[in-house]
Order: sequence, then structure tokens, then C-alpha cells
Amino acid sequence: MKKLFALLTACLLAAAAFAGCTTQPDADVQEPTAAPDAAATETPADDSTEAPADDPAAADSDLAYILDKGTLVIGITLFDPMNYYDENEVLVGFDTEFAEALCAELGVTPEFIVIDWDSKELELQSRKIDCIWNGLTITEERRENMDFSTAYLLNEQVVVVKADKLDQYGDLSAFDGASVVAEAGSAGETTIKTDMPNASYTGVLAQSDALLEVKAGTADAAVIDVTMATSMTGEGTDYADLAIVEGIDLMDEEYAIGFRLGSDVTEKANEIIEAFLADGTLDALAEKYGMTDLLIRN
Repeated sequence: MKKLFALLTACLLAAAAFAGCTTQPDADVQEPTAAPDAAATETPADDSTEAPADDPAAADSDLAYILDKGTLVIGITLFDPMNYYDENEVLVGFDTEFAEALCAELGVTPEFIVIDWDSKELELQSRKIDCIWNGLTITEERRENMDFSTAYLLNEQVVVVKADKLDQYGDLSAFDGASVVAEAGSAGETTIKTDMPNASYTGVLAQSDALLEVKAGTADAAVIDVTMATSMTGEGTDYADLAIVEGIDLMDEEYAIGFRLGSDVTEKANEIIEAFLADGTLDALAEKYGMTDLLIRN
């Protein structure tokens, strides 16, 4: 009897052990199914099996990666006239419509994400975003961290002050000791540090915040893109009391799309940009947003 009892006990223990082993795979299967969704929407992918974004193996598959997931995640800041919300709360702007048209050619859906401009390179490399497309200035320093598409718009940095104080700023030396703001990590920041070394500089989150600082009187001047300054200051705008300081020559620039280093999406985007220049798509957008004179026609 004792032998029979022992045999039954052993069988029950074996069955319990077998049941424990067979339930574990179900738990393992569900973990990876959630991870790709999170990576595609909000958080950087940190899967240890994925090659780094600047690894040639990863770069070779970048276009396939984007086509496979069906979206192009675009890092932006809100920046009139490039990316901004209209009176109906619809995201519009030159770069917005340009991106939508290019994505239509690729057969993917654009997904716009507002990013911290100062950490844009990190967000690109970590695959939180697939490109930076928001009045992005080409610089040699940035070339170390990203690939640029064909340049498509001219730009320059300008100084904006209160309109009733224009006569105080005849040249760059007039800003010695003045409080000057720009978007952190932007070409405006570089310009201030290079051309206004004796100014008191403060970085802000976005170019629009720089205008707010000047309007509020908490800063004497802002250095921003001429595309934004022309669109957002002067008569008939929310910043009617602000004006561009004329006669001060600062950095001349070109806008491009920023992709991951070595990404094959860059070449594909360039093909589409060339086609848009040929068929008038970009001319129509430039006319719509008042930037015909800034469009680069190669």
C-alpha cells in the first residue's frame, strides 16, 4: 500500500512540474508582442539584438524598416510657417505638407511628434523618430550625427526686438550686455555664441518661446529663423509690436531633412524631392506659404 501511495504521489508531482513548464512559453510570447508597439509609438527601441542606428547593417535596412511598419515618425517643433496648427487645430505648414506628400510617394503614413530640439540627435539615433523635418539647418557639426537630404529652402538668422526699440540696435555691438534668447540647440544659439559673445544668452525650448520672451520684456532680443520672423512678427500678427532688426548680416543657411547616418531613406527622399521640383509640387507649396524666393531649385 505504501508503495502504491508513493507511486501516486510521484505521478502527481511529475504532472505538476510538466504543467509549470508548459505555461511558461505563453508568458514569453506576449512580452515581445508589446515591445514593438511601444517602440513604434513613444519610446526608443532598446532591444539588445537591434544593431545601433549608425551601424551599416541597421542603415541598410532603414527603408525596409520604415516601409514594414508603415509609418514615418517625424520629429518637429511647432514653428510657423513650417509646422503649426491652424484655426481648426489641423497641423499645417510648408514642412507638414511637404512631408505628407513625400510619405504618400513612399506609401507610408506620416506621424508627427513634437520633440525637445536640444536632444533631437539622440531621439533620431534611438529610433524614437525616423527623421527630423522642421526647418532643420545643415551644419558640419550635425553632419557628424545625421545624413541630410537635398537642401530645399534658403534661410538666415535674424534678430527680433521690440519695434519701438529698433533705433537702439544699429549693429551687433549694440547687443553687448543685452539679454538675448534663442531655441536651445538651434542655429540661433550658435549665432549668438559666435556673433554676440558679449550678450547674456539664455536658451529656451522653442523659437516661439523666444518671441514670447521679447514680447513680455523678459529678453531684449531673440535670434530666430527669418522664415518664422517674417511670418509671425509685424502688422497683423500676434507679435505686431516686434520687428526684425535690418542691416545686421548673420548666418546664411539651408534647410534639409535629417535622417539617420547611413540611412538608405536619404537617397529615396532625394529622388522624390527631385521629382517634386520637376512637377511643381514644391513651387506650389512655396507660393502657398510665401516662400517662393527661398525655394532652392537645383
